[in-house]
Amino acid sequence: MAPTKILVLAGSIRTGSLSTKLAALAAKELALIDADVTRISLADYEMPIYNGDLEKEKGQPENAVKLARLIAAHQGVFIATPEYNNSVPPLLKNTIDWVSRVEATGDAKFRNRVYAIGSTSDGMIGGARALIDCRKIVQAGLGAILIPSKIEVSRAQDAFNESGEMTVEPVSKLLKRVCRQLVDLSARLAD
Repeated sequence: MAPTKILVLAGSIRTGSLSTKLAALAAKELALIDADVTRISLADYEMPIYNGDLEKEKGQPENAVKLARLIAAHQGVFIATPEYNNSVPPLLKNTIDWVSRVEATGDAKFRNRVYAIGSTSDGMIGGARALIDCRKIVQAGLGAILIPSKIEVSRAQDAFNESGEMTVEPVSKLLKRVCRQLVDLSARLAD
């Protein structure tokens, strides 16, 4: 049986981003359980701010189509997001807005993929508010099947060591569990 293909991305492209650290660690954990992992940066999929008039005039950006096809080529997706003003960052929201429009042209069949989501925050609740919105956005926009478990990394600036490993044992165990659930459900629902 072929390994389950999992796409991993972070909702931030800032140098030293905590969500990028979480995405990197998730990619590592997924590879350890024999998933075929593709890790990307949204910096490589630059898109204009979504605008219906722009879409009508020019269609979907090439990078939106590429990303939609990439999602379609995987059984599961792990998204790590920071929390900006109690929600997801504009980069992640805009990306999902554009990708969600690709299906209208039939360029990619990316719905019904299994998603796991995680968040990072320098505050005490670990980006929990961002995950509420992230859950809604990926379900509505991308037709996601979300695993019930999620990971919230509070005080994330102190949660990773210099080599990128998680220093908080309960969070590390939760990440392993979330990754295992993502792979298991993705494999069961693979088309």
